[in-house]
Amino acid sequence: MEFEPVAPVRAYERVVEQVEQAVFSGRLKAGERLPSERELMTQFGVSRSTVREALRVLQAGGMIRSKPGDPRGPEILPASPVNLHKSMHRLARAETMGLTELLQFRMLLEGSAYLLAARLRTDEQLAELETAMAAMTVAAEAGYEEFSRADIAFHEIIARATQNTLIVVCGEVVRGIVLDLIEDKLSHADDRRALMSAWLAHHREVFDAVRVRDGELAQRLARRAIFDHYSDYVPVRDRPLLFPLLGTAE
Repeated sequence: MEFEPVAPVRAYERVVEQVEQAVFSGRLKAGERLPSERELMTQFGVSRSTVREALRVLQAGGMIRSKPGDPRGPEILPASPVNLHKSMHRLARAETMGLTELLQFRMLLEGSAYLLAARLRTDEQLAELETAMAAMTVAAEAGYEEFSRADIAFHEIIARATQNTLIVVCGEVVRGIVLDLIEDKLSHADDRRALMSAWLAHHREVFDAVRVRDGELAQRLARRAIFDHYSDYVPVRDRPLLFPLLGTAE
């Protein structure tokens, strides 16, 4: 049997791991402070440069806010979706990530978002969706850019109605990347008005499903609409990878 070489672990990484574990376990809470640099040096048994490197990594990761010379010590920050957004954005833009995988994920994610939104939405959120629908109807006459903004607003309301921050963040990232990948083709399409009309009809169907709290129907409509709208941009050989999400063999 042969073992693979292991990477050496630097002291600052151990410091980072312990602080992160203390936060994840709840022993350190948002608003609380770490000890001073000098006290951290003593507790961890490391040099000042090691402590400062660990604090730099923790601050870059959004876990603490540290000010040089602050006698109170670094402050533990509340969890934020900002860093998840950045990580998702980098992953989705990686060369190894193709449009087919992004569409698969978007069909899964938005289908689930619509299902949850239909079941969990409030009357106020339903009213917001109705307002967004009216804005989309007006924007369809104004042009594609205005329509896209109204469409994004509709999706954001759906995402918030799920009451799930991960769905909000991931949905925003994936929608943006998919649009970026094919924006040039859409912007030069001869039938943009037909595209807007089709999307408007789809959103009306989804809105009706959400209004009557039919989550399963809303989910099916969301997945089908994404497939119908974007599958032409996917290589023919890859399209069968999307079929299971439609519940059919096409």
